[in-house]
Formats: sequence, C-alpha cells, structure tokens
Amino acid sequence: MHELAIAESVVDIAVRHAAGRRVVRVELEVGHLRQVVPTALEFAFELVARGTTVEGAELSMRDVEAAGRCRGCGADTPLPEFPLVCRSCGGFDVDLTRGEELRVESLELEEALTTSGG
Repeated sequence: MHELAIAESVVDIAVRHAAGRRVVRVELEVGHLRQVVPTALEFAFELVARGTTVEGAELSMRDVEAAGRCRGCGADTPLPEFPLVCRSCGGFDVDLTRGEELRVESLELEEALTTSGG
C-alpha cells in the first residue's frame, strides 16, 4: 500500500509548512499514472495525521490526466489509458508531459486570532 508512504510525506510537508498552525485543508494534484487509490490515501492520511497539526484536515485531490507529445508526428495528445499511444498517428514513442504529478498544491491554515485594545 504505497498510499501510506504518500500520506506520510504529505503530512510531513503540511506540518513543516504550517509552522505550528492548524491545517484545515490540504490540496493535492495526483497524476493519473501514479495510480493512487483515493479512498486508500484518504484513510492513510487520517491515520498518519493523528496527533499532528494536520489532524482533522480535509484532503482534497485533483486528478491530472496523462498527456504527452509524440516524437513521431509532434502532436500533443491525451493519454487516457495503457498502452500510451499517440491519438494522431498511433505511435508509441511519446514523451509524457502530464500525468505523473504528485504535489501538495496548497494548504489552508487556521491563523491565530490576534486582537489589541478593547
């Protein structure tokens, strides 16, 4: 279950960048070719986040579809399934341009309320 290792990394990143503030939401970009099972990642995220400033945070994942540029014909082409084939010429010599992402896109943090005066 590689989702557990991914969840650990995501929580570590969130904790480090939150610098003690509570994390309310974590937004991820997940490339289609990463083959992450969303429910497994959500479950692992909840487990790993326990006892940290990320505990209770919402995990939002955006799927990034695979795409590439064909070396044969130069077409930019979507690559929705295996085998990865150029939709224009049917060639297999394709450079991936999208679909392998696994990135924490943003964090929503809870700021401490500060007041002065009466």
